[in-house]
Amino acid sequence: MNQIIEWIHRYPYATVGLAVLLEQLGVPLPCYPLLLLAGTLAYQGGASGGGLLLTAVVAAVLADTAWYAAGARLGTRALRLLCKVSISPDTCVRQTENIFARAGLRSLLVAKFIPGLGAVATALAGVQGAPLAGFLAFDAAGAALWAGVPLLLGVIFHNAIGDVATTLADLGRKGAELVVAAFALFIAIKILRRRLLLREVRMARVSVDELHGMMVRGEPLAIVDARLPAAQSIGGRIPGARTADEGLAALRSQPSLEVIVYCACPNEVSAARVALKLKQAGFTRVRPLLGGIDAWRAAGFTLEMSS
Repeated sequence: MNQIIEWIHRYPYATVGLAVLLEQLGVPLPCYPLLLLAGTLAYQGGASGGGLLLTAVVAAVLADTAWYAAGARLGTRALRLLCKVSISPDTCVRQTENIFARAGLRSLLVAKFIPGLGAVATALAGVQGAPLAGFLAFDAAGAALWAGVPLLLGVIFHNAIGDVATTLADLGRKGAELVVAAFALFIAIKILRRRLLLREVRMARVSVDELHGMMVRGEPLAIVDARLPAAQSIGGRIPGARTADEGLAALRSQPSLEVIVYCACPNEVSAARVALKLKQAGFTRVRPLLGGIDAWRAAGFTLEMSS
């Protein structure tokens, strides 16, 4: 703990810049406590508040631009990668699509304040081909708000934060162990939430080859796209698919019909949740599509553009 505090005092800009860069790239680092300490240091005259804010913004924009480029180059594969390496629940893609569909690039102003959505929003901007200039402007503004809040709080509550830092430093090894234990608990809670979510939506899946065969044979079935309409318009959807709302409304009179639900997220979480709702509504034969729309596209099967 003493070492961390010493780094902040001796190398405030490098410490803040590196921590923010790694955190925005996806490393689960607790940046906010560090920025609070940096704000306290700025109040004490050990660093420039404006310089610390600029450092944090530049580091965040560099990391976000990397995810933007990944989204532009890899498409939805970048989003899947983000959710696979993230310890946040896999619903992050759908949540971000919801926000991005309503607010566009303006969503970057608040995305960093919502756990698990910051990097996904920047990658989604690249996937959807948002203009680079607009992306950089909104992303920098959002990064300034995100970093500015804890820096300002560090200035306002410098006495309390300074006392906590001093106490932890005085505790020496025990203080470091306390910080590590708190961080480990945070990670453990995230992992537990993820496992509980995956257990909740565990059910039999149907493969893309099996679904394609059913369609070729003309078997009676309904296909439900669990993604937002805006996401469906980007890369198309499986022929004949309905939106989730259309599926619920149109299929109520056919509860025994085979229903296949798909999405574009790891572990088919969104699709499985829609499937659970359909089962609760009385449908008896409902399965998510293994691999979702990406597996269908990778297999080379036909896609249709939504109207």
